[in-house]
Amino acid sequence: MNPFELDPRLAADSIYITDGPLSQLRLMDDTRYPWLVLVPRLAGASELIDLGDEAQQALLAEIGSAGNLLRACAPCEKLNIGALGNIVRQLHVHIVARNSTDAAWPGPVWGAGSMVRHDPQSLTRRLEGLRAGLQPGFWRLA
Repeated sequence: MNPFELDPRLAADSIYITDGPLSQLRLMDDTRYPWLVLVPRLAGASELIDLGDEAQQALLAEIGSAGNLLRACAPCEKLNIGALGNIVRQLHVHIVARNSTDAAWPGPVWGAGSMVRHDPQSLTRRLEGLRAGLQPGFWRLA
């Protein structure tokens, strides 16, 4: 079996936060939306149904924990959760905090304008805030 490798597009567009039991937790590098991505560390997985029952349950638990983290750090009206994979085939799950005042509302964030990347100082603050809110005993705290 091949070792896990992060798709280069995910690596270019997101920043590593920590590891969970199954997945990497990453922050999308787009200041327009509070946006996390979970990437299961399983080589070759492209669909949720590629995961066995245990891995599916682990991913669901990670989605719940990441969603709670995002809501605590970025209050929102709605959490959008999706695993599309039309462009990046590697299995990954988006968790996006949405508000009726955001630029893409009520449509999807994908393809709505251009990314606005974090500057180094705001990125450091955002990562510190997210890491401080991680559920102890679930996420790797480092």
